[in-house]
Amino acid sequence: MFKANPIQLVQEDSDDLIQLINPEQDSDIKPEDLPEELSILPIKNTVLFPGVVIPITVGRQKSIKLVKKAYQGNRIIGVVAQKNSQAEEPVIDDLYRTGTVARIIKMLVLPDGNTTIIIQGKNRFTVKEFVQEEPYLTARISLQSEPVLNANNKESKALVQSLKDAATKILKLNPEIPQEAQVALDNISSMSFLVHFLSSNLNAEVSDKQKILETQNITDRGTLLLQYMLKDVQMLEIKHEIQKKVHTDIDQQQRDYFLRQQIKVLQDELGYDGPDKEVEKFRRRADTKHWTKQAAEHFNKELDKLLRINPMAAEYPVAMNYVEFMLDLPWAEYTEDDFDLKRARKVLDHDHFGLEKVKNRILEYLAVLKLKQDMKGPILCLYGPPGVGKTSLGRSIAKALQRKYVRMSLGGVHDEAEIRGHRKTYVGAMPGKILQHIKKSQSSNPVFVLDEIDKVKADFRGDPSSALLEVLDPEQNSTFGDNYLEVDYDLSKVLFIATANSLDTIHPALRDRMEIIEITGYTQEEKVEIAVKHLIPKQLKEHGLRASDVKFSKDAINKTINSYTRESGVRNLERKIGTLVRHIAKSVAMEEEYDKVIGEETVRKVLGAEVFDEELYQGNDIAGVVTGLAWTQVGGEILFVESSLSRGKGALTISGQLGDVMKESAVAALSYLKSNAEALQIDYRLFQQYDLHIHVPAGAVPKDGPSAGITMFTSLASIYTQRKVKAKLAMTGEITLRGKVLPVGGIKEKILAAKRSGIKEIVLSAKNRRDIDEIEKHYLKGLTFHYVENVEEVLKIALLKDRITVPMKFVLTDQKATA
Repeated sequence: MFKANPIQLVQEDSDDLIQLINPEQDSDIKPEDLPEELSILPIKNTVLFPGVVIPITVGRQKSIKLVKKAYQGNRIIGVVAQKNSQAEEPVIDDLYRTGTVARIIKMLVLPDGNTTIIIQGKNRFTVKEFVQEEPYLTARISLQSEPVLNANNKESKALVQSLKDAATKILKLNPEIPQEAQVALDNISSMSFLVHFLSSNLNAEVSDKQKILETQNITDRGTLLLQYMLKDVQMLEIKHEIQKKVHTDIDQQQRDYFLRQQIKVLQDELGYDGPDKEVEKFRRRADTKHWTKQAAEHFNKELDKLLRINPMAAEYPVAMNYVEFMLDLPWAEYTEDDFDLKRARKVLDHDHFGLEKVKNRILEYLAVLKLKQDMKGPILCLYGPPGVGKTSLGRSIAKALQRKYVRMSLGGVHDEAEIRGHRKTYVGAMPGKILQHIKKSQSSNPVFVLDEIDKVKADFRGDPSSALLEVLDPEQNSTFGDNYLEVDYDLSKVLFIATANSLDTIHPALRDRMEIIEITGYTQEEKVEIAVKHLIPKQLKEHGLRASDVKFSKDAINKTINSYTRESGVRNLERKIGTLVRHIAKSVAMEEEYDKVIGEETVRKVLGAEVFDEELYQGNDIAGVVTGLAWTQVGGEILFVESSLSRGKGALTISGQLGDVMKESAVAALSYLKSNAEALQIDYRLFQQYDLHIHVPAGAVPKDGPSAGITMFTSLASIYTQRKVKAKLAMTGEITLRGKVLPVGGIKEKILAAKRSGIKEIVLSAKNRRDIDEIEKHYLKGLTFHYVENVEEVLKIALLKDRITVPMKFVLTDQKATA
């Protein structure tokens, strides 16, 4: 409680010593002795009370000027407490309005340039208004009168005795306070000085002391002080009880310490350098860890085990590696998140063009984390074709959050121990890659990218997907168990971001634990913007060129996209731009003249012959050829269904490496066509006397799925009727034996593929309208959609009344029935 013995501070001035011992003798300053405007000295971390002597070190230039001028004059100043102790130069609003008039007893100039003054409080005062701030604070004040106290009053006597008893208890419970303070306490007879003396030395906040100073009545002041002192007594008593309880444990620790020291001396005498030095170093490191009680007990157990192992034994390095791994893990060590949402939005927009859905989801996460900082990290799965920026988006998220970034590739992982680690009993045991990457990041809340989660494989060594169930479950990963670590580790604050090209190969239970965010391919316009803003500057930097060395025309970028890269993402586009940049870099390095603007001719010259045609659509001059739309793991594609008839016995041939589902769609389409041949004006004898061959080109590529149903039906209707198919039309939808058109998936990727190939009209199931409504309008620009419910509507849209230029001539004969 007591910070200093005020009596010892003024032994060099005997006159002032008399005033301190007898505080009521000339202790007050009369109003007429004060100047009209009083100099104000702000002080930090304490409050000055009337009658009390304290030393103050003055370091501010304003305060030094004030003190020196006052010391040369009447030595009277006003002292007020400062609310914010961290502020170097206090402002007027940061000062309390109630203070104490003080007299400077002594001033000492120290060798370091600071000035120390010893002051004694006199009267309490209230600031009416501050008059000036330069060269130091001055204010108009009004003195607060102290009411005359009847010292013989029973209430006053009881209060004085209570204060002294409380102070005596504090002195006994706190051994840090010198015993001379009890002598000073016994020599105080004045109640007001006792209250002020104890308040000055009270172990309390400045705000609490200021509250005592502002209390008008001395009895109320003493009562408030007593409340604070009794709280201090209670805290000291609790502390004393705790110390008594842990005394036995401390004795045991000391005993263990002395025994270890004796062992160390014996080892030194024998010339044997034991492992105790390493162990002590580990113990010191362990003291800085914020791990759980369970982890601390387990670590100490392993450390004690290490001491018992012979350093020459094979188990010693294994145990040593385990202890070091536990110490290297960032137990409950977190980086501070940046909750500036506008900055995060700028970072995401700068690094990635488009992708509004995933950007908004990250901003939502940041917003909720800002409001509820103990929120568990979400498990996001970015799903889409290659090259659309899924992995790089994870790095941008880490930059936006200002978190550490780690990436783990799961492609080809087929051992469960890669995730959970090996048990320590195995030779060459290692922790799982999850904790290895957490250790590298030195943070328990990094952005953790699990790349290619759809390419995890299972074999006889276990199923890594099942091991990932605990990692990616927000309800379980707070107690993630690694086989090597053997104690639970908290992964709940990690922001896991998985990436996948396909959801079909992900374990259903694992997929259920993740929030799927679909990232679709880019349109032509988006690819141009990405090339201008990201890919070209990146390639120029990587090849040592400046922006002034070369410029790409918009025609050149469009030519590269349309004729040399036919993809959902921009990875191949970046490679082609790199090829063009290297062509310029060679000319710059060889100091050759070159055209600084890359146009279409330069693109054709450097990249060679065009790989893709501007429009893949092949016309409608041949019957039975219909354009369909397909979804693949690398985005959308268009495909052609071709049908042909030849004289035969009604055999059906299906080719093109089609899966079972696609073959069934072809059979269903043919069955419906046969049952409705009369309505389509098809002679039934065609089905008996002509063989049908259905082929889907790109025969080396496996194809499957129900979405080509209506495409196959339209192809069959066209070949049997020899009618033209509408130009620049594509379709997708499943067919039933009743002629219903069912909805299919992957609509956005299919639309992008159609736009790349020059398709203008698309036929869809009516139930796919909801998918179109969710797609941004700029993706749909230039396309017309037809929504159908049955195949009759499909034929009305797709088949023209005109027959092809050279229709096939069918030769049909009547067949007699046989018994």
